Formats: sequence, C-alpha cells, structure tokens
Amino acid sequence: MPPLRALDIARERNLDLVEISPNAIPPVCKLMDYGKYKYEQAKKENEARKNQKTITLKEIRMRPRTDEHDIDVKTRKIQEFLAEGDRVRVSVQFRGAEMRHPDIGRKMLDEIAEVLKGTAIIERNPVMEGRMMSMIVSRAPGWEPPKKQLPPAGKHQGAKAQADTRTSAPSQTLAPTSESIDVTEASKES
Repeated sequence: MPPLRALDIARERNLDLVEISPNAIPPVCKLMDYGKYKYEQAKKENEARKNQKTITLKEIRMRPRTDEHDIDVKTRKIQEFLAEGDRVRVSVQFRGAEMRHPDIGRKMLDEIAEVLKGTAIIERNPVMEGRMMSMIVSRAPGWEPPKKQLPPAGKHQGAKAQADTRTSAPSQTLAPTSESIDVTEASKES
C-alpha cells in the first residue's frame, strides 16, 4: 500500500501511522493511537518497577578482639539481613598492632561462614584490603528464613499475671511474734 493511502486511512480513523520496522522491505507500519500506546508502556514499566526488589549491600563490622557473644549477635543480624534478601559484607577492622595478626580476623570470618553454612553462600572469600579484611555473603538458593512466632500472651497480660502472683503470695510482717517476745522477756530476766 502506498504511504499516502495509509496516511489517508489513519486520518479517517483518527489514528496515527507508526513505522514498526523501517529496515524491512517494504517498511512495516501500523495504525494505532500512539499517545495511548506510550501511556500503556509507561504504566507497564512502573508496574514492573514496583514488583522488583532492590538488593542492597549491608555491612557488619567487627574487630579482632570482639567477644564471642557479640559475634553471635552479629551473626543473627547477618541472618536477618539475608532473610530480607540483602547481601552482607562482613568486615574485620584492624588497628595498630592488630595488623600483625590477620590470621585472627580470617579465623573469625571462617567461624562466621561455618555458622551461616546452610543459610548463606560466600560470594567473595575473605580478602585483606588495607586495614580491613572482608568477605561478602548472600542468601543461599532455596533457603527460607524461619517464620517469626508471636508470644502466646500479650505484654500486659504477662505483667498482670506476675503482679497477681506477687499479691497472692503470703506477706511477711515485721511485727514481733509471741515467740520473739518470750525470748526477749527471758533475756531481761537473766
């Protein structure tokens, strides 16, 4: 169909003549409402952007002298970040004379990797970068985080139950009893 004939048809139907593939022989064109088409494309892009999850890189920092309990707390925090779908950089920061013992930092990172064995995969093994040794971990494929369980009783109910047990317990009085009076009277007589 000649281009002029296609333009006439587009004007009659109050549509636009849009060239789909200009390199084809003959070029392929389509009759459509171009403004509506662009609007629908933008709407689809916005919908796709809403549904996607942006993965961020979180960082946990430690020192070679970090205590075991603190490492356990930080390991739980790493698991929380992984459950949210984020990647985590675990870093050990060295200062002063600690720089002479990078093996301590590597040992810490290896222990953390061992604890996270089923829940995370190591994307980057521990590497020394200046004064920091770090590794990057991400969520293991197929791992699902455990569901958080709600406490069976509310906060106020638990406090009320404790208050009830305190008031129902027998109270001790500081008033002298008959036995203590007898003892004191006996001590006065002697």
